Amino acid sequence: MIDQDYHNQKVLVTGAASGIGFCQMKTYLEAGATVYAVDQQVIDYDHPNLVKCQVDLGDRSELDKMAEVLTESVTFDIFLNTAGILDAFQPLLDQSMATIDHVLAVNLTPAIVLTKAILPKMVEAGQGKIVYMASIAGYQAGGGGAAYTMAKHALVGLTKQVALDYAKAGIVVNAIAPGAIETPMNAADFAGEGKMAKQVADQIPAKRWAQAQEVADLTLYLTSQQATYLSGAVVPIDGGWTLGH
Repeated sequence: MIDQDYHNQKVLVTGAASGIGFCQMKTYLEAGATVYAVDQQVIDYDHPNLVKCQVDLGDRSELDKMAEVLTESVTFDIFLNTAGILDAFQPLLDQSMATIDHVLAVNLTPAIVLTKAILPKMVEAGQGKIVYMASIAGYQAGGGGAAYTMAKHALVGLTKQVALDYAKAGIVVNAIAPGAIETPMNAADFAGEGKMAKQVADQIPAKRWAQAQEVADLTLYLTSQQATYLSGAVVPIDGGWTLGH
């Protein structure tokens, strides 16, 4: 039985204004945690145990300032690195360096900066859970454009290395690799008659898109006491997509 009591747990989640991050935020609040929620957009949700931080994670100065302020005052039990952006599925020669830099600045740099900021107190406490939001694009090419795929592959590497280096300190690190998840980031696929969404679903063995809440529920398990022996894993939640590609 999964222990879903997260009272006295402090959770940091990025990308909390919508999609997967929003569902993670609500799920942990409902489980009793105090959640520090970060997003560039306004987080349209209120809860007594919710601390909202409006920060542009792609702006290095804002990111560094937030990391310093939060970690000076808070010892986090759980870090959920969920914020991310797409890159129009373009190949390398069609992407400007400005686009590549921006995608890496949002999809990769915050994971590194915030991990380096949060991890020392976790190590000192002898416990901590980290979940990075990777992607099926972290397994293979074709799940995104060049910049997105590079960033997600790097997150997979970060997951495995941090898990290996800090397992002896009681730190549990895993990643989730979503496939087709219905979120505002994919809203264009559902526009009009949703032909693109239907085409994508037809390529998935499960023949459907997942809901963001399904990813949030998986996250809750990965940070539970029942999953402390699971570390360095990259867990696909893709309806079997990667089995046939």
